[in-house]
Amino acid sequence: MRRLALPLALLLALGGPADTAGATVKRTAECQGDWLPATPTAAEVMKGEVAFLDLPPVKVGQDVDWRTNPYKNRSWGMVFHSLRWMGRLVAEYENNGEERYLARATEIAQDWVKDNPRGRPASPYAWAEHPIALRAPALVCLSRHVDAKWLKDSLSEHARVLGDDRLYEWGHNHGIDQDIALLGIGCRLNDRRWQDHAIRRLTKTVKLDIDSQGALMEQAPRYAIYVHDRLKVAMTNLKDCGRKVPGDISARWSKLGGFIMHSTNPAGFMVPIGDGGADHEPSGFQNPSERVKVFKAGYVYGRTDWAKPESAFYSIRFGPGTKYHGHEDHLGLTYYAQGRDVLVDAGFHSYEPTRYRYWTMSPEAHNVPTVVGARFRPRTATTLSRTAYDSGRQRYRLTDKAYGVSRTRSVLVNHDEDVMAVLDGAGGGRKVRNIWRFDPSLKLVSNSGGKVVLADGKFKVSLVQLSGCKPVGGQKVERGGRLGWVSPSYMAKNPATTVVSPASTSLLTVIVPGTDQPKVSCAGGKVTVQTADGAVGFKASIF
Repeated sequence: MRRLALPLALLLALGGPADTAGATVKRTAECQGDWLPATPTAAEVMKGEVAFLDLPPVKVGQDVDWRTNPYKNRSWGMVFHSLRWMGRLVAEYENNGEERYLARATEIAQDWVKDNPRGRPASPYAWAEHPIALRAPALVCLSRHVDAKWLKDSLSEHARVLGDDRLYEWGHNHGIDQDIALLGIGCRLNDRRWQDHAIRRLTKTVKLDIDSQGALMEQAPRYAIYVHDRLKVAMTNLKDCGRKVPGDISARWSKLGGFIMHSTNPAGFMVPIGDGGADHEPSGFQNPSERVKVFKAGYVYGRTDWAKPESAFYSIRFGPGTKYHGHEDHLGLTYYAQGRDVLVDAGFHSYEPTRYRYWTMSPEAHNVPTVVGARFRPRTATTLSRTAYDSGRQRYRLTDKAYGVSRTRSVLVNHDEDVMAVLDGAGGGRKVRNIWRFDPSLKLVSNSGGKVVLADGKFKVSLVQLSGCKPVGGQKVERGGRLGWVSPSYMAKNPATTVVSPASTSLLTVIVPGTDQPKVSCAGGKVTVQTADGAVGFKASIF
């Protein structure tokens, strides 16, 4: 590592900052980029201090050690080597004309290039595919004000790596970033081959990543916000480069907003499916007209109203086997009613290779049925085999062979008088057991006779289970322990009340928000539930 505090005169001699102090500096689109809000401030970087991912700041000093990763966090290492924090200094230079910001940015970038040759980098994150894609735009930004051979050579090397399809992430947000980066270098260096390659690849990736309904195929709805934002950047950059935006890109992008809003609960937060926490709050999108939507990519969403925060909302998962940011959550569901979360998903903790991270991806971290004594088969597809939309209620049947035998779940959601009923079973007379994870604020009040009551102040919710029209007891309740956890935000781990059913060949679970005294009866194959707002009746078989 070399000292970075080089005199400005020497930097100028080496092809450093070309502007003189106090001169008016032209602001550029490349440097006033979308990445700025996610970076440390210029003042922090000038002090030799960086903070990423809401983790405490780290002193990197003037002579940066590119092996630095104090939290041993993969995401931290990736962001560190993206150099977007260096780009913040160039943006500050454009805003105030102070040469010291550009000089420091040049020092950082040149030191990174020197200490991280592709064949023997200081860190494995240096030339990982996503840091390359995020770093290239920051270097393009720097090149707007620094004319130096080392920088042009580095941009060319980045373009060669970005253009290698063997290192490309097809149908993934990383691929979109790779094409934005390649296009940016191609436009900056006026290389039409790189531009054309980026456009062709981006068009194909968008069609793989966003289906014809506008659903994101990465199996984590919160990434739809990121993809929507990045595609907006890509389309803007195409126009700035004098290139036409392909119709397939603009069409899929325009539909993605509907998927984002369908994935958002009445409180304004996205449902935490896959690698997505419960703290993502989309804004600036139009509400769709439909209140119930089935996306063939594997999502069922329903709500009673778009304008009322007290309306009911639910999600159900099915579809292709797990990939990218997906979890093993098929047949899983969430439920929001009377202005609050009732049933929740365990959520997303981090990308760190910990036991807890892998647990959050497992079936046990979701509200799903499991087949007793059978081995789970990862990446199994699930079919939505039947739907029925009645007045004020919806019904669904889902099936798969994730445990080697037919596993079936039928779901009924009744509105106005809020009730969710779920019937689980398996083929060959096998027994099933199911898991129900409630919002962390709900705590156990009672558990007896097949009825579990939870409460948060005045709000109460009841879970009642039947088997063959008869109450079935023996529910186990955990808060913490092995199953009772949720991760509502990055690196968070909070206890949550979780109910595990007894094993039975058939399990009918009835969730009744707003009361601790639901009268549930079953006779002649019909179930009647007395809620706080009135009676609800339905077939014990759901369909």
